[in-house]
Amino acid sequence: MDELLVAEIIGTIAFALSGFYVAVKEKLDLLGIFIASFLTALGGGIVRDTIADRAPYTFTHLSPTLFVLWVIGLSILFRLHHKDEIEKKFYFIISDTLGLVSFAISGALVGLQVEFNFFGVILLALLTAVGGGVMRDILLNRVPVLLTSEFYGTVALLIGTILFVLEKYNSLGFVPLMAVFGCGVALRLLAYYKQWNLPKLGV
Repeated sequence: MDELLVAEIIGTIAFALSGFYVAVKEKLDLLGIFIASFLTALGGGIVRDTIADRAPYTFTHLSPTLFVLWVIGLSILFRLHHKDEIEKKFYFIISDTLGLVSFAISGALVGLQVEFNFFGVILLALLTAVGGGVMRDILLNRVPVLLTSEFYGTVALLIGTILFVLEKYNSLGFVPLMAVFGCGVALRLLAYYKQWNLPKLGV
């Protein structure tokens, strides 16, 4: 199992759970829950593959959709939809963080595989990591998390930058990827709990 597939699986499961939590907060029905989970988990990858001129993995393999259904089923079975203030719970934060970092890595890896330049690699990292969540939030008439949350998109851009540099120095491998993954998760969690934000312009 290669690194790209591992990142895809982790990101899909984590973001499907994140999408489930948001759908429950918005009091959507079962179809709405599936759509929100599907978009969050797979929307960014579809955009990434389209830009990279690849057949979207979601459209050629059944496993991504099965992962989403599996996550929804287990979430309902364990009655996660009865939890209060879901978006402030640790399991929501960690699932969203794991999805963000995993998909940023997978987006950057695809960009490197198709030999994109620096801008292309970091753009794919960003779009894969946040594209699904942006689609979901627009559909639900919410301000996308990308535009308001602590270092959210910045983490994806940093990951894309680091992987591009590692590839240029022929240092990209399993151990460096795990180090980038760990640092990305730590940075996102630290930014969340410390409430770090990029500067905002005054009105």
